[in-house]
Amino acid sequence: MTIKRTDSSNTDFQNLVKLLDADLAIRNGDDHSFYDQFNKIDNIKNCIVIYIDEIPAACGAFKKFSEDTVEIKRMFTNPDFRKRGLATAIVQELESWARQAGYSKAVLESSLEQNEALSVYEKSGYYRIPNYGQYIGIDKSVCYEKRW
Repeated sequence: MTIKRTDSSNTDFQNLVKLLDADLAIRNGDDHSFYDQFNKIDNIKNCIVIYIDEIPAACGAFKKFSEDTVEIKRMFTNPDFRKRGLATAIVQELESWARQAGYSKAVLESSLEQNEALSVYEKSGYYRIPNYGQYIGIDKSVCYEKRW
């Protein structure tokens, strides 16, 4: 496993996000356009791609949310590489990078339908918080936070 820190101009990151968006379109159904508007990858400075035998297998990113907080975004593992701990590795690497950049907290939003993702976040020490920002009042959304 090789972890590469990059940005959203990375073609491997972009291709993994296309797979993520296709998966989310199925999971979110009629609600996909609502969520999609908040998940654009233009100019994200902090992205990670994990490679297995030089094949892009998983990705994730964070954006500045506030002075001390990042928002974890665009987490995805290609189905061919699931059940190998890659999502946990992404979360750990994103947290490490955010800490190095001076942040002390991360927040994220996920969907209640993404049981696998929710499990990864909870096992990584994230705890549920009230929905924030554009997710307030959205029943299918669940928001999490972690301080370090």
